[in-house]
This record gives sequence, C-alpha cells and structure tokens, in this order.
Amino acid sequence: MATVLIPLAQGCEELEAVTLIDLFRRAGITVTVAGLEAGPVTASRGVVLMPETTLDQILDQDFDLVVLPGGLGGAQRLEADRRIAPLLRRMTEQGRYVAAICAAPRVLASAGLLEGREATAYPGILDGRTDLRLSSAAVVRDGTFITSRGPGTAMDFALTLIELLCGRTTRDEVEGALQRS
Repeated sequence: MATVLIPLAQGCEELEAVTLIDLFRRAGITVTVAGLEAGPVTASRGVVLMPETTLDQILDQDFDLVVLPGGLGGAQRLEADRRIAPLLRRMTEQGRYVAAICAAPRVLASAGLLEGREATAYPGILDGRTDLRLSSAAVVRDGTFITSRGPGTAMDFALTLIELLCGRTTRDEVEGALQRS
C-alpha cells in the first residue's frame, strides 16, 4: 500500500490539504498528516485542522510521496522550517515522489530541487526564477516532481498523484465516485 506524508503548517490552504487527504484515503493510500508542531493548524481561511502527529515524530519514516499543500502563509512556514528541505532532498535522493501545489512549489525551488525542471505554481510565486521552466499547466510532472497551480486544480493534482501511486484503474474508480462529469 502506498504511503504519503502531508506536512501541515499554519496558514496552509485548507481546500488543497483536505482534498489531498480525502482523495488519497478514498484510494486506499496510507496518509500521515503531520503538523510542524503539536496542536491544531489554523488554515488560511480560518478552518482548523487537527494533524494526527507531528513532523518530529515521523521524520525518520519512509514515504512514497511527500506532498506540500499551498497557501502563502503555510508555504512560507514550510520554507522556513529547518526540517523540510532535508526531508525533500532525502526523498529525491531515494527516487521518491515530491509534490507541491499553489505557493508550495516555492519550497521546492528554495531547496534547489527545481533547477532545470519544468514546474507550475500559483501565478507570481515562481516568477523571475531563471533556474526552472515555468509552465501555466494545471499539473506538471517532471520526473519525480509534481507541481500544481492552486485550489482550483487540487482535485486534478490529487488524482494525478493517485494514478502515479496506485495506477489508472484506482484513479478512475476514485474519480468516478466523485461524479465529476
């Protein structure tokens, strides 16, 4: 069974975080939601989310995917956290997936992980960066890195990640039950 870590920071984008958690669990993926510190996380629109654990408690565990929800405040806190960049680099060295949506691709860029790669993000977040190829696509995959634009692309982002981890059949089953079309 696939395993995913979703680190939550104060100010994260709740639509993205909840969409990722919900759809991954519908796909049968084991999801670990870890706060940067103990206690509830107040998301960007005031929704309070309760992580199951803290980042310190699971930092040494292996995951198939680490996915960073956006929200500018959350992304800034992820970027400033001394544990996140080493975690993402370790995942990269192990050939595992790393994904980020909305403002969170800035965390990957700051860690030096998007150099020479194609990526997307919320408009303006990666502007001016000359070390990557900026795309306007909803979801971009470059090797083991997957990025997405924002709250409106969260479902497509989650379904893309489900397909990577579990295959097309599982993605189609999850998407079909959502009644998107």
